Amino acid sequence: MDSSDYPQINIVMLPYMAHGHFIPYLALARQIHHRTGFNVTVATTPLNIQFLRSTLHHENSSSSGIHLAELPFNSADHGLPPNAENTENLPFDQIGKFLVSSLSLRTPFHDFLLDIIVKQGKPPLCIISDLIFGWAVDVATSTGTVNITFPASGAYGILAYVPIWLNIPHRQTDSEEFGLPGFLERCRFHVSQLHKFMRNADGSYFWSRFMQPQLSGSLQSFGWLCNTVEEIEPLGLDLLRKYANFPVWAIGPLLPKQFLNKSLSSPSLTSSSIHRQREGKAAGISPEKCLQWLDLRGLDSVLYICFGSQNTISPSQMMELAIGLEESGNPFIWVIRPPLGFDLQSEFKAEWLPEGSVFKPLWVEFNIGKLKPRCENDRVANGSRAGLQFKNAGEEMGVAVELARVVQSTISREEVKKVIEMVMDQEGKGGDMKKKAEEIAEHIKAAVREDGE
Repeated sequence: MDSSDYPQINIVMLPYMAHGHFIPYLALARQIHHRTGFNVTVATTPLNIQFLRSTLHHENSSSSGIHLAELPFNSADHGLPPNAENTENLPFDQIGKFLVSSLSLRTPFHDFLLDIIVKQGKPPLCIISDLIFGWAVDVATSTGTVNITFPASGAYGILAYVPIWLNIPHRQTDSEEFGLPGFLERCRFHVSQLHKFMRNADGSYFWSRFMQPQLSGSLQSFGWLCNTVEEIEPLGLDLLRKYANFPVWAIGPLLPKQFLNKSLSSPSLTSSSIHRQREGKAAGISPEKCLQWLDLRGLDSVLYICFGSQNTISPSQMMELAIGLEESGNPFIWVIRPPLGFDLQSEFKAEWLPEGSVFKPLWVEFNIGKLKPRCENDRVANGSRAGLQFKNAGEEMGVAVELARVVQSTISREEVKKVIEMVMDQEGKGGDMKKKAEEIAEHIKAAVREDGE
C-alpha cells in the first residue's frame, strides 16, 4: 500500500484475549471514533481478528473508523491446545499458561508500532491496553507515545484486585479477614471471597510471578479508564484515584445506546439488532424465540442467572440451584455452562437436572453466546475481582444479596428458594433493591445522554 493511501492511525488498542474484554474495547473504539473522528486500530491475534471482523461486518458505517491489526501467535508454541487464542472454553488449569503466552505479543506489538511510525511519520496519540499487559507501558514509551490502561471493568473491583496481588495482605495475617491498601479502614475482606489462585499467592507462586510485574507496569501508565459512572461508584473512584495517584476517568457504561435509552418494545430494539450486539457469536437460541418467551411473562417477573464466561459451579451446586428454581415457581432464563468436571464445550446433559424434573427452562448454552453484554468479569483470574465487586454491589449500593461463595461452598435448595423469593418480592428488601437498581439505571442513562436528548 502506498503511504499516501495508508489510513492515519490515531489510537491503538491492545485488549486481553477474552470476549469479555473485546466487547467493551470495541464499544470504546466506537465511541472514540464517533466523538472525535479518530481512527482506532485494535491489535490482537489471528483467530481473534476473525471474531472481531465478523462483528464489525454487521455494523457497516458505524465501524468505518475501526481497523484491525494481526499479531502473530501460535498456541502450540506455548503448550496450549490448538487454536487457543482466547479464554473461550479454555480449561481452568490452562489459564495461567495462557496468561504467560501473552508476553510473546510484546515484540510483534512493538514492531507494529514502529511500522506505523514509518508509514505515517509519527506514533499514534496513545495506546490503550489491558491491565495485565503492563509491558505495553514500556513499549509505548520506547516508541514516543503514551499508554492508558483500560481494565474493562469498574473501579471498586480493580482497587481491590491490584493491591491483593501486589501486597498479598491475606498471607500476612492469621485472621481470615484483612484490610487492603487504598481502602478505608472499615472495609474488610474475607479470604473466602478470593479465588484459589489468589488465596495461594505468596509472591513466589506462579500467578504472583506473572501478575505482580504486569500490574506494577500498568501503575506506570499515564492514566486509567474505568467502565463505570461517577454517580454509581463515587467512593471506589475516589479511592482508586488516591491509590494510583494519576488520572482515572469513568467512561461507562460501554453499552449500545439502544439498550439504555429504549424499551424492549421499541421498534428500534429489534431482535436483529440484539443479535448484532452479541458481538459475532452464533446464536444458541434465536432472539425472536427468547423475546416471544419474555413477552408472555409479566413485568419484572423473570429471573436472569449467569456466572460469567470463565466461571462455573459444581454439579451439586447446579443440582440444588435447579431444584430451588423449580420450587420457587419463578420464571427464569439460565445462561448455563457445564459444571466443574465436564468438558466446557459439551452439550447440555439431562443428568445435571433433578430426575423427573417437570420444568422446562429456556436454556442458553454459554459457550455459544449470551443475551446481553458482558457480566462483570470473564476470565478466571477475575473470579476474585467479581466477588469483590459483588461486595461493592451488596454493601455500598444495596442491590445484591449473597447466596454462596466459591465452588467449594455448599448451597441448599431451601436457601435458593428463600433468596429468590426475597429478591423477586416487590415489597421489603426485594422492593428496596429494585428501587436502588432503578436509580442506578437512571444514572447510567444520564451518563450516555448527549446534548439535546
